[in-house]
Amino acid sequence: MTSTEPRITLNPQQHRVQVSIGGTLLADTTRALELLERGYPPRLYVPREDVRMERLTRSETVTHCPFKGDAAYFSFGANADVAWSYERPLEGMETIAEYLAFDDAKAVVTEGQ
Repeated sequence: MTSTEPRITLNPQQHRVQVSIGGTLLADTTRALELLERGYPPRLYVPREDVRMERLTRSETVTHCPFKGDAAYFSFGANADVAWSYERPLEGMETIAEYLAFDDAKAVVTEGQ
């Protein structure tokens, strides 16, 4: 990317994306968004509607991104901070407000099918 391109771009995905931890399916969607941010690996965001939110608990962790806003984190059982969500994102990033991203070091994210 050149410096004239946006820092963050969102690309709707139509292939199936599933997220699981320890064999428990936490998300299953064909409506993920791929978020590309300069300097970071691509990240898939899954609509809350397609996440088993009843399996997740909000943690006390909050982080701040100067480009997206404050992220709230969610845990799954003893697995802390497995996902995050920008519930009130900054201007220009409103699209991701109802989406969650999962930490691929803590969850298995499968694409395709």
